[in-house]
Formats: sequence, structure tokens, C-alpha cells
Amino acid sequence: MTFIIVGYGRVGARTARILHEEGHPVVVVENDPDKVDRAREAGFEVVEGDGSNESVLKRAGVENAVALGGLTGDPNTNFAACMIGKQFGCRVAMRISEDYREEIYERYAEDVDEVIYPERLGAAGAKTALLGGSFNAIGELTEQLRLTTVTIPEDAPVVGQKVNDVDLDDFGRVYAHGRDREPMTIPLPGTVIEPGDQLALVVEEDGLERMKSALLGPDSATA
Repeated sequence: MTFIIVGYGRVGARTARILHEEGHPVVVVENDPDKVDRAREAGFEVVEGDGSNESVLKRAGVENAVALGGLTGDPNTNFAACMIGKQFGCRVAMRISEDYREEIYERYAEDVDEVIYPERLGAAGAKTALLGGSFNAIGELTEQLRLTTVTIPEDAPVVGQKVNDVDLDDFGRVYAHGRDREPMTIPLPGTVIEPGDQLALVVEEDGLERMKSALLGPDSATA
């Protein structure tokens, strides 16, 4: 049940740590000497080399791994790693930047199990994507962050907006979207919010009321 993390930058390191803390065996693949040292100091098994190289991933145990995350800053490396992982039956999740055009996002999304965004809450999304779990849950991620879902009513101010345009300032972000009780997935950039949709969010603990106000309207914060 090994999880392979390709890239030990900010997102990769946090994802590896979260998986490890939940009891999952993790192998890190990294070619930067400083990051290799940091991963080993953190107690991880590390395979040095290019994560887009099949022989390197075989040394990491890709043939028997349950999932692989391509979490470097290079989408080409991430995609190549994921395609190799998929070839060996792994669940695969890759990191891309939010500023990718929708057609590029869709191309990647067609070939991997999950596409994740890297920013400050990216590790939580990466962990959930690798485990294949549902975003439709409420749970504490840390003492400061919470994963929660909301159902959008007809009169909500965000109805008609694209998911990517929802403004939660710096206290949270939308991580998944579901429609008509369908399974939640990470939304495409052009996904428009409709009444009855569900949104999964990662929100700072002290931002819950502001989140309700932004998504549902000012009256909801006191409801």
C-alpha cells in the first residue's frame, strides 16, 4: 500500500507528511540534492532521480504502489510520472498551476485520476486525491483548517459565477464541486455554479462565517 510522491517541494513535502501521519507508507522521488536531504531528515525513504523516468519509478516500487502523486513544479514531469504510474495500475494525481488554460486542464484531466492545484492548501487536496476519498465530508485538517461542504440555494450570490471566480479572499478556497448528488470532483475552470450544487471548501477556522456570507449571502452568517 505504498504511496509514491514525486517532488519534495512545498506541496510534496506536506502531502508526504500528512500521508505518513495517517499511517501510510511513503516513498519520495526527488532529484534535487537539498530536497533529498530534507526528505531523508524527515524520515522518508527517498529514491534519487528524475520522476519522469520509468527506471527511477521502478526503484521506488511503482509496480506495487497503490498511488502516485506528480507534485513537482513541472507539469511535464508530473504528467509523465502519472502516465507511468497509471501503466502499473496506480491511482494517479498530478499538480498543475491554476493559470493553465481550460483546454490544457481538460487534456490532463482526461488522462489522470485527479488534477490538483498547488497553492497553500494543496497538500490537503493532494492527499484526498491520492486516497481516492470523497470530498463530501466535514473534518478537521489541522487546528486552523477545516474541510466543509455547502449546498447552494437559488438566491445565493454565487449562482451563475464560475467556480474559479468565487472570491474567498485569503481565508479559504473551493476544492470540489458536485451537481445533483453526483460524486464531487475538482471542477474545471469554466464550471458555472447552479442552484442545488454542492461545493467542498478548505477554510480557515476563523473564516467559516465569512465563507458562509460570501457563498450564501450575508443573512446566512447569522443563521
